[in-house]
Amino acid sequence: MNDVHRRVAVVTGAGTGIGRATARAFSADGAHVLAVGRRTGPLAETAAGHPLITPLAADVTAADAPDRLVNAALDRYGRLDVLVNNAGVAGDSPLAEFDETAARRQLDTNLLAPVRLVHAALPALTETRGVIVNVTTSIGQRAWPGSAVYAAGKAALDSLTRSWAVELAPHGIRVVAVAPGAIDTPIGEHLGLSPEQQAAVRRWQLAHTPLGRIGHPEDVAWAIRHLCDPTAGFITGVVLPVDGGAVVA
Repeated sequence: MNDVHRRVAVVTGAGTGIGRATARAFSADGAHVLAVGRRTGPLAETAAGHPLITPLAADVTAADAPDRLVNAALDRYGRLDVLVNNAGVAGDSPLAEFDETAARRQLDTNLLAPVRLVHAALPALTETRGVIVNVTTSIGQRAWPGSAVYAAGKAALDSLTRSWAVELAPHGIRVVAVAPGAIDTPIGEHLGLSPEQQAAVRRWQLAHTPLGRIGHPEDVAWAIRHLCDPTAGFITGVVLPVDGGAVVA
C-alpha cells in the first residue's frame, strides 16, 4: 500500500493490554500507528516486529500533550484518521477513604485528557472525516462500590461519546466507545493488588460473566478496529460492551 493512502491511528495507553493489542491490530490492517504511553520500554515491546508502529513516550495529562501528539502524527504521516482514547488510571477505595489526589489523577487521565486531545485533533479529523474511539468500561453502566470515582469518570466518557457523535456528525467525524468488562490486563498489578487479591477478583469476575471466561485484549482490539472500518460508516454514538455479557447479567 502506498504510504500516502495508509490510514493513521493514534492510540494512547499503548504500552500494554488493550492499547498494545489495538495498536498491533491497526498495524496488521495496514495503518500507520502512533503508539503513545508513559514508559519507553513497554512501548518498544509494542512496536517490536511491527514496522508500522511508532512509539511516542508522553503523559496524556501534560499540558502540552494534545498538541504534541497531534503534531507528531501530522509531521510524520501528514494525516490523522483514528484517535483511540485508551489511556486510563484505575482506582480502588471506598468513599470513607476518599483521596482527592488519587481522584483528580483518575479524572485527569480518564476524562479530561480525552477531552483535550479530541479538541486538539478536531481539525485533522475533520480533514479525513475520521473516527474517535473512547475506551470506557462496562462497570460505568452499573453500580461499582469501592471504585465509584473510576466508574463515574468512565460513565462520563460514555456520555461524551454520545454528545460528540451528534455534535461532530456534520463534520463527518464518527464517535464510538467500547466498554470492556473483565479483560486479562495488568490492571491488578497497577492497583497494587497481591497475587491472592488478584485471584479473588478474577473468581468474582468469572462468576459474574455469563460467557464464563476472562476476555483478552485482542477481543477489545477487534471491536475497536471494526468500529473504525469504513464499512461501519453508519455507526456513531454507540457504546459497545465487550464484556462477555456481564453488563446485562
